Amino acid sequence: MGSEMEAAPVLSTPDDRILEEAQPIAPVDPTKRISDDELSITYDIERTLKEIRQARYKRIALQFPDDMLPDAPRVFQLLSRGLNSEEAVANGTTSAGQTNGGATEVEGTGTGDITHGVSQLAVEGQGQEQAEKWSPRLYILADTSYGTCCVDEVAAEHVDADVVVHYGRSCLSPTARLPVIYVFTCKPLSIDPVVQAFKETYPDTTTRLILAADVTYTHHIPALYERLLKEGYSNLFATDIVHEPSSAIPNRTVPDSVREAPETLSEWQLFHVSDPPTALLMTLASRVAAIHIYPTDTQGNENVKPLPASTSAALRRRYAITTRLTTVPIWGILINTLSVKNYLHIVNHVKEQIAAAGKKSYMFVVGKLNAAKVANFSEIGGWVVIGCWESSLVDSKDFWKPVITPFELELALKDDAERVWTGAWQSDFQAILDKPQEESTEGEEAADGATVDDDDMSEPESAPPEFDLRTGRYVSHSRPMREPAPRASAAQINGSTGPSAARALARRAKGDLAMIGGAVSPGAEFLRSQRTWQGLGSDFDIRYDEEGEEDDSTLVKEGRSGIARGYTVGEGEKH
Repeated sequence: MGSEMEAAPVLSTPDDRILEEAQPIAPVDPTKRISDDELSITYDIERTLKEIRQARYKRIALQFPDDMLPDAPRVFQLLSRGLNSEEAVANGTTSAGQTNGGATEVEGTGTGDITHGVSQLAVEGQGQEQAEKWSPRLYILADTSYGTCCVDEVAAEHVDADVVVHYGRSCLSPTARLPVIYVFTCKPLSIDPVVQAFKETYPDTTTRLILAADVTYTHHIPALYERLLKEGYSNLFATDIVHEPSSAIPNRTVPDSVREAPETLSEWQLFHVSDPPTALLMTLASRVAAIHIYPTDTQGNENVKPLPASTSAALRRRYAITTRLTTVPIWGILINTLSVKNYLHIVNHVKEQIAAAGKKSYMFVVGKLNAAKVANFSEIGGWVVIGCWESSLVDSKDFWKPVITPFELELALKDDAERVWTGAWQSDFQAILDKPQEESTEGEEAADGATVDDDDMSEPESAPPEFDLRTGRYVSHSRPMREPAPRASAAQINGSTGPSAARALARRAKGDLAMIGGAVSPGAEFLRSQRTWQGLGSDFDIRYDEEGEEDDSTLVKEGRSGIARGYTVGEGEKH
């Protein structure tokens, strides 16, 4: 027997503490405040100022992740001082020009003298206008619309920014509209422990090895590369940052041999400094021979050992989720970015794929993704997220329905006989758009060949059911959009004769799915048959006609009327 709750849950606040001031979670220690010189190095102030000056940007948006927001005011001040000094120099030159020639006198009475004086005034006024044109302004973007790894062009456009300065680690996905200045920030790293750990991990100096690091540690790779060459390693390749998520190693350069033959990447091993994102590990799991990760969260420990990366469990889980969604009739398309280049193209591509498979899709833009938002739509059986190559991988444990990537969607929409899991995985949707359209063309031809002729009387009543491997049952409506749609009305088929008219009558009488505007609507069918609460007024029996419109045959009763001391109900009854 369960005991009754004797106290309020932990999530509630006691009444005597409601008015108390909340303490900050992580108070800033004033003794750990770094100097302006250290801050300038960490946030690369000089390079940022140089790029702003060269391009003459007027409105600059500074995007900080949450953990760097305490440094945002000081970075803002350092940039403002640098830009103000540049502006002061330009204005000072203009002022000197105005002092020497600003009070130009028009001497003489001739037309030539007057023309010369006016032209001189015009030239000086134009020079002053050009000098005063560039007056840059800075804006801090504190709350990002989507993930912090992506450039927030939506928030930047609210202040009409000309450029975005993105701080911290980034997915380096190409942007759609605004130019970007990336400042990865430089995190410290002791090279000696890394070299020692590397030598213990790879005792054979002839092994083919690729050095890589997170973007916040990538500036240490050249020094590490030089140290390892002195230790005798001969087959080393040090990666550099490139803006190419579709590369064999996302956003990193590859050896020349791999560039010419990408399949030769499987002959190399990868040594990665700092924990890489899960999407990167799963992408490289089938491409390189082995991956070892050097953790950077244990600074000061001289006995740090690189850990071998294992993604087999994560890949098995992703394949299980994909297999589970093969019989889902209704899909939700989650747009998790409005800044990544070609995101509209992949949205249209996903919609076409779902429609070609005979399933229904609905599109959602919810901003930052969380489980509570998507749980409001119980009609959706599975979600496909459109985002950058890092944020597209969503752990579905906390979500009511699984969330997968466009690459996994292609596998889920295939038949059981065509679905083959090779262990390869990718999250960058640009690779899907660049892939040849041979498979889609074959699918369209198969769909066209399966179309039933109007003169064929042997049409089955419905599509054959599909077997769900997860539940061990057959699903009869996994592809609702391939169900034969009923005709609009009986009047349209009164003059028709032959097999087509007979089939139209049978389809209309069946009425398995709800129709909205003459088209099948699985969402309306779910609302009609499976929702226990359908909103206000759900206690009335709402009927729909053959057109899918609400039937107006509901009886309307006259209510009370009159004054408060004697209401009249209907015709003569008083209360």
